[in-house]
Parts: sequence; C-alpha cells; structure tokens
Amino acid sequence: MVSVHVDEYGGRLPRPRSFALAGRALGAVPPPLQILVGIVSVQVGASLAKQLFTVAGAAGTVTLRLFFAAVVLLLVWRPAVRLGRRAWPVVLTYGVVLGVMNLSFYQALARIPQGIAVTVEFLGPLAVALAGSRRLVDALWALLAAGGVVLLAETRGDLSLAGLLFALGAGVCWGLYILLSAALGSRTSEGNGLALGMAVAAMVAMPVGIVESGPALLSPWILVIGLAVALLSSVIPYSLELEALRRIPPRLFGVLMSLEPAVGALAGLVVLHESLHPLQWVALCCVVAASIGATRANR
Repeated sequence: MVSVHVDEYGGRLPRPRSFALAGRALGAVPPPLQILVGIVSVQVGASLAKQLFTVAGAAGTVTLRLFFAAVVLLLVWRPAVRLGRRAWPVVLTYGVVLGVMNLSFYQALARIPQGIAVTVEFLGPLAVALAGSRRLVDALWALLAAGGVVLLAETRGDLSLAGLLFALGAGVCWGLYILLSAALGSRTSEGNGLALGMAVAAMVAMPVGIVESGPALLSPWILVIGLAVALLSSVIPYSLELEALRRIPPRLFGVLMSLEPAVGALAGLVVLHESLHPLQWVALCCVVAASIGATRANR
C-alpha cells in the first residue's frame, strides 16, 4: 500500500506507506531528543571517520560520507526535481556550503584533536547567535568565547595552525548552514530539500576526494565503513536537525547544539583516545558556556 504526497504543483507522487509511518514516528519524538541523538551520532561518526584517514585520506573519507548519504536520502525521499524558483537557490547554496564545511572540518580533524576541532568550529554558530546584538551581556558572552580561543592559542605548541584555520573555515560554513537549514525547511517538504542538497554536497567533494585518494576509495571494507560514517554523520543527524528546526525556534536549537564541543571531546577521548590538556578543557567549557548564554539571552 502507498500513501500519496502532493507536491507544490499539485502533482500526486506515490510514497511508500512505510515512509509515511516513519515520518509520523519521527514527528512523535520530542525535538530536543532528536537534536541530542543527532549530536552523539555525528560525533561518533567523526571519530569513526578519522580512523579511515590513513588509508582513504580526509577528502576521500568526506567523499564517501557525502556520496553514500546522498544515495540513501535520494532513495528514501525520491525528491521531485521541480521544486520551484524559490527553493532551488536555497538547495544549491545549502549543498555547496555543506560540501565545503565537511571538507574543511575533516582537514582540521586530520591535524588536531576532535574536541578542539569542534570547539573552534563552533565559533560559527556562536557568531550567528550574537550577530546584530548591541546588548552588554552579549558582549560579555563574546569575550568569554574569545577567552576560550586565547586559551587554545596558549596551548598551540602541540597543535597545527593549519588545522585550526581549517576548523575556523568550517565554523564559518556551520553558521551559514544553520541559517540555510531553516530556509530549506520552510521552502521544501519532508526530506526532499535535504536529499537534493546532499547530492550537491557530494558533487562538490567528489573531485577533491578522487584526486587525493584515487582507487583506494573502491576497497570493499573502506566502502562499508564509509557507508557507516555516512549514516552516523550525515543521514541521521541532518534529518533529525531539519525535522527539529521545523518545530522549535532557532534559539532553543542553538542552546542544545552548544553541547556539540563537549560531546566531540568525549567521543575523541573514548573512541580515539585523544586526551586534552586541562587548559584545553577550560577553553572548551568557555566556548560552550558562551554559546549557551548567548543563545538563551537572544529570544
């Protein structure tokens, strides 16, 4: 049996009943829980991906992740190409930003510990939370985050400058990703925009990954791990985040996402055995506290 999905042009697209039931089941999960599950999933996926770097390279791993994620999402949602003139620019921009964000983050991950990479990357969402504010309290949150960055700089003797810059570039893209995700959720239905955007991201990353890794990407066991990374790091978290953004305000989304650096550090510690210095943990806590405070204050 099938349910029927009606597109914005009035066309009736057959949708398997199982997908409709899955959509309703996902809608029954509280948005905060969706976001927390997504955070854990993406950070465990990043830890798993880092173990592929020695054989597939950072860009090659990104290519596998985005390629498999796009294939899974396209098969699940079977999106209509006719999205309309208002939706397609958002989908294309979202895909390009998503591709560049993942390429930059994995280059950072190859050079610095996961917890530090996520902490620096999180400056992007924090900037989104503080953008346009003229209140004194927000200036204090910005100073707290800056203090965290200074502490990281004080411990940079064992850190790669290139890795920190790649993480910062990923942070810029992450800030744009949050804004574009909200627009994508409002201009597309279900996971259609996400599936098409992921396909665009895969096409952005693929040339870089092929040049870096070549035939190594076709090894069977690498393909299997790449599929697992795609599910953990892209399909599950992005689907959950997009659904959550349809039901909660960006402020609450930002508060919950503020836990990402801490979860990233814990995943790096448990899975990769990457320990951080005490000052690095203090820096991480400064950025997390600043993000929570700034996001809660901006109603």
